[in-house]
Amino acid sequence: MPIVEDMTTNPGACAPAAARVAVVTGGSRGIGRAVSLKLARDGLAVVVNYAGDTAAAEETVKAITEAGGRAVSVRADVADEHAVAALFDRAEAEFGGVDVVVNAAGRLALSPIADLDLAVLDALHRTNVRGAFVVAQQAARRLRAGGSFVGFSTSVVGTQLPAYGAYTASKGAVEALTLTLARELRGRDVTVNTVAPGPTATDLFLTGKTPEQIDALAKAPALERLGTPEDIARVVAFLAGPEGRWVNGQTLRANGGLV
Repeated sequence: MPIVEDMTTNPGACAPAAARVAVVTGGSRGIGRAVSLKLARDGLAVVVNYAGDTAAAEETVKAITEAGGRAVSVRADVADEHAVAALFDRAEAEFGGVDVVVNAAGRLALSPIADLDLAVLDALHRTNVRGAFVVAQQAARRLRAGGSFVGFSTSVVGTQLPAYGAYTASKGAVEALTLTLARELRGRDVTVNTVAPGPTATDLFLTGKTPEQIDALAKAPALERLGTPEDIARVVAFLAGPEGRWVNGQTLRANGGLV
């Protein structure tokens, strides 16, 4: 049976449906959390998906509802098609439909290709490739006219740094999926794009790196700093909002000028 749990901490959850509704996978931490908060500030009701950290999901929902927004959190493994279908069912039942899907869930494993444990590769690709496909599949079936799908890649697909082979292979698959899905949704008035962040100050990025490595990576972009989750959230909000309607089938490298 799929793992699907939900929590509603907004006492006004039975109010009339919001104008637009977003599902954000990996929406309780890091970039996903920043996206959830930004979309809520922009007036969307947000379904915050998470994999296992219930406390972080509760805190994210609380931050949204205390600011006057509407949100629920739903636990689901993005690679489990039944759990993801139930996630979308919950969004439709709670808020009346789905207008924006942001697939921010992901794994990172660093290792030279020669040394990588293939069990680690399988787990990473299960989330980053299969999970991306499963979420995109439900988005293709459920998004209403005027909707948007935003996937996540990485600018390391372009820089191709050592030790990132498994990760960049998985994110290259996401980029390859982007234009294909956009073309398949022709006539639906739904946009499909991918954001490829550069070095961004999240726990996922910072873990396992020395201060010297972090400093070097911060100096690599032309803007000479690490990105913030909020930087990336603003890019996602642009693609998901009315100003981004003419951008479709693209991978946008949000990286401060990293080459």
